[in-house]
Amino acid sequence: MKKIITTILVICGVSVQGQEVLSLQDCIAIGLERNYSIRIVRNEQIISDNNATLGNAGYLPTLDASGGFSGTVNNHYDRTHEGDKVTTKGVANEAASLGLDLNWTVFDGFNIQAEYERLKELKRMGELNTRMTIEDFVANLAGEYYNLIRQKTRLHNLSTTLQFSKERLRIAEERYYIGTFSRLDFQQAKVDFNSDSSAVLNQLEVVHTSRTRLNQLMALENVEEPIILKDTTIQPNIFLDEVDLWRNTLAANASLLIAQKNRTLSELDYKKVKSRNYPYVRLNAGYGYSGNWYETGTYELQRRLGLSYGITVGINLYDGMNKRREQRNARLQIENQGLRIQDLELDLRADMSNFWMAYLNNLDLWALEKENVIVAQDNYSIAIERYKVGDLAGIELRDAQISLLEAEERRSITEYATKLCEISLLQLSGQIMTYLSPQSGSMGY
Repeated sequence: MKKIITTILVICGVSVQGQEVLSLQDCIAIGLERNYSIRIVRNEQIISDNNATLGNAGYLPTLDASGGFSGTVNNHYDRTHEGDKVTTKGVANEAASLGLDLNWTVFDGFNIQAEYERLKELKRMGELNTRMTIEDFVANLAGEYYNLIRQKTRLHNLSTTLQFSKERLRIAEERYYIGTFSRLDFQQAKVDFNSDSSAVLNQLEVVHTSRTRLNQLMALENVEEPIILKDTTIQPNIFLDEVDLWRNTLAANASLLIAQKNRTLSELDYKKVKSRNYPYVRLNAGYGYSGNWYETGTYELQRRLGLSYGITVGINLYDGMNKRREQRNARLQIENQGLRIQDLELDLRADMSNFWMAYLNNLDLWALEKENVIVAQDNYSIAIERYKVGDLAGIELRDAQISLLEAEERRSITEYATKLCEISLLQLSGQIMTYLSPQSGSMGY
């Protein structure tokens, strides 16, 4: 048991020499460069960027080059009206062609213009999807960063409690052997010491899990790599303003912006459907060469080289009332997208209200728990001094020790909960990237 306890104390106090110290900004920067989900969504954004071209929308003509060669070999059996018979075997005819074909839709009822606008909106949608993925990533990584700090703080508190229990066990053992303490006091001190040792061992596992998760978010090759965080405590930002947060939410929330883009896309789909009410104009031109070789007939060789051109104008007169049906459906889609925006704004307002209430409540709890820790520390200091002189029972010292641990734990939980509310509020308002480059003097990061 002594070997195990010595190992616990060494692990809790170990420092990694030469290891780079990482701040939250460092972790985010590493993750933005290496995280696989972000790299995937960035590639998808590039695809949508590549698709937003005039050619893909149909603005530009198409030019095709073609060439071909064909031939036949036949046995001819011919009979004239006079009854003469002519048989010819192995008659070969050959043909070759080579040409350029140009096709261009000049006008199709504004469908091309609507399609180009739709492709540009999809490009912007890709940018918003990338942004939303990055914001989710930053929020998750920041939450895990502060969770690791919280779990290390808890490990420190449990280790301090273990040190207190070790000191109590030493005093109880000495007093037991000189006869001033009962065996029951000595045994209870040992039980409490073992219990605290178990808690530290379990907390080591929790710290390892949190560190592994943080390394996974940063996409480090070795997810078990030891890392040193620059921050050792959680300092909630107390300068948030609800009015400012809500104003930024309406202007910059990624989900809301995506919903607005979806409404714009529905409006463009409606324009595309309406374009079928107009005529279309298509141009075509070609320039080519053709040759035919004959073994029988009047001509042995025929060659053609020249230009062809044409224009087609048309309009759909009746399609089974499908255009009318599609236009009604497109208008309903626009209305639905507007309703989704209103519903989303209501959801965001509810989320903002809940997170803001939790944020304020946790700030009050944080101030209260900081005071409780100071009082609990004073109580324990008094209790341990009385215990040393034999004026306090072991169970009462244990109560003071547990009270101190619980006060420190409540403060740590409140700090972490306040930070999570802060992260959620900043993500809702589209300001989560301030964790990557915080503004000096206004944000307490």
